[in-house]
Amino acid sequence: MNEISLPSSAEHPIEPLRMTNTAASVFIEILVLSGSHLAETNREKEFVIWLAQRDQNIVGRGTVGFELNEMPWLEKDAALMKQFMVNVIHGAVNKSGWHILDYEPGEEWCHNTLQLFLTMIQAFKAEDIDEQSYLDWISSDDEDEYEPTVPVGHPKCNQHGVYLSCLGCIICNSSM
Repeated sequence: MNEISLPSSAEHPIEPLRMTNTAASVFIEILVLSGSHLAETNREKEFVIWLAQRDQNIVGRGTVGFELNEMPWLEKDAALMKQFMVNVIHGAVNKSGWHILDYEPGEEWCHNTLQLFLTMIQAFKAEDIDEQSYLDWISSDDEDEYEPTVPVGHPKCNQHGVYLSCLGCIICNSSM
């Protein structure tokens, strides 16, 4: 079971998203498809790549849950990145890039799940940002199995047009 939630310090708790492994894979894939289409700035690309690193096909089933403060937020651009995530969610609701998938996600489930995620993103406050999470994520560690965290130049998969993470293409990995 994968769980996505507001940080425990959040002022107004919202019920966490709890998803099976398959549901979590669909959720992340449709966000990455939408985000890859929308991202223009390096920071936006980092958010998409961060999401793409929640690839259960590589990191293992049941391991991709997170608290929102673990995402690559920085106080200086929190409002911009929050709006970007809202746009990514709207793109996913509108099936941006779904034609690339070799399956058809359940529309009602996706809509309901994305709506709850949108509510969480909108409720996320700047005071809940943990910039150390970003610094830890973006920094290369000599012991990291996968380097670099963010591929230089933000390359996209030639076949699927999504941003590659250090784990490769999340869509290619799902069809292995």
